[in-house]
Amino acid sequence: MKIGALEAGGTKMVCAIGNEMGEIFEKVSIPTEIPEITMPKMIEYFRDRKIEALGIGCFGPIDLNRNSDSYGYITTTPKLAWSNYNIVGVLKEALKIPVGFDTDVNASALGESTWGITKGLENSMYITIGTGIGTGIITNGKMLHGMLHPEGGHLLLAKHPDDDFEGICPYHNTCLEGLASGPAIEARWGKKGDELSAHKEVWELEAYYIAQALVNYIMIISPERIVLGGGVMHQEHIMPLIRKEVKRLMSEYIKTKQLEDIENYIVFPSLNDNQGIMGALKLGINEYQSGN
Repeated sequence: MKIGALEAGGTKMVCAIGNEMGEIFEKVSIPTEIPEITMPKMIEYFRDRKIEALGIGCFGPIDLNRNSDSYGYITTTPKLAWSNYNIVGVLKEALKIPVGFDTDVNASALGESTWGITKGLENSMYITIGTGIGTGIITNGKMLHGMLHPEGGHLLLAKHPDDDFEGICPYHNTCLEGLASGPAIEARWGKKGDELSAHKEVWELEAYYIAQALVNYIMIISPERIVLGGGVMHQEHIMPLIRKEVKRLMSEYIKTKQLEDIENYIVFPSLNDNQGIMGALKLGINEYQSGN
């Protein structure tokens, strides 16, 4: 099979061609401008490759309810040019092929669970920590949908006693994204994370907030493995701090073999930053096989 994959982001649209084995043959990046500029470029790219299906992992919020009049739309995004935009409908009409659709971070979770470090697990999480923070959740072997889709980056947190930072989230101030995203690091410390690598206090505070969120996810979702990706996690020295803080906050309330082997429980991605595009491939495969 020849499958198209689209990782739709706020700054760039990554378009790729692959197959049902998860192999990626080619990949291009198209800047995310207004739909009238960006969409024709993507349509032309995919049309010229004669793909059999397309999968989209998209920034959100998005509508995933197939019974909804706005299924396939990007909905209340702060990227105003794309607000209430029917991205699935436009691509499906132009290409005349099945189009699978989910959030970008759910696609990353799906990529890892299909071909990566969570393969074979029924319940897992993928968390991206970068410009924003998002969560993709696989539960009972399926991507978690409900009223909407997981928005775990906006989990409300308790402030560290010594932290007087007000947070940057325009909706919740001190949610996880407001306290621990890349822009939050820069706003709090006056420098980007990659300029602060040697400052232990930066990463201890960051680990405090990430670990607090992870403990909440563990208590509620009970994932069998948690994958932490995104630009902030490129500072790999933070991972031991996060694991240590999770164990401290857990306070031995839950004792499982996974938490006892925490180095193999809270882990980095395994697909060389291709987990999102590979998950989009899988979305396209699933849509083709479903006959929708």
